[in-house]
Amino acid sequence: MPYIAVLDYEHLDNGLFLNAFAKSLAQHENPGIIIHADSKYTDRIIQTGVMRADARIRAMKDLNHRLIALLADQGVAAIGLNGYQKGLIRISEDERLEVNVEQFRSLPPQPALVISALAETESGNQPQPVPLARFADSLQTALEIDEILIFSAKENSEVIKQHLPDKASWDKTDSEFRKEQLPDEFLNSGLKLRLTTAGSFAKYPDLAESTLIF
Repeated sequence: MPYIAVLDYEHLDNGLFLNAFAKSLAQHENPGIIIHADSKYTDRIIQTGVMRADARIRAMKDLNHRLIALLADQGVAAIGLNGYQKGLIRISEDERLEVNVEQFRSLPPQPALVISALAETESGNQPQPVPLARFADSLQTALEIDEILIFSAKENSEVIKQHLPDKASWDKTDSEFRKEQLPDEFLNSGLKLRLTTAGSFAKYPDLAESTLIF
């Protein structure tokens, strides 16, 4: 897989972004892994009387199905999985995240993979949500994936080169830059990331309109 593309909390509730993302993904000859957690949809489930922990898990499962349908509307073949299925991702009692590399490599190589950040637990009962930054980092390391792509939190930065430099280091970026541009889940992650937009994503593997954060 050439990349991990992250659909964060805010972007998952943004229909315009999701449509643009799906159209861009349709341009890729070799699609990567798309990961997601939950969105404001969790709160809407809570309003029906479901406890937050259960609502979050239900939201992540439902969103996985919805993303597959959205991609299909744009002609994108995709496989939807929750991280705990097929033993893909497991979290141990001491909170270590274990990626089943063999199982990942047994999956079909061509369709995009859409995976929720739900890990299998040792008890085998309720799956456990994993923070997106940690989930992305673990997958990248285990599967030797080139890039983690995140999308600008600033809605008007469609042409990202107008707003951001080619590179930005964690130790030299201020908190204002992070709050403006980075999804909340990655504000203080310290990971090596590519910051891009839904429109620029269509040009992958051309990363000229992205910003490398390191």
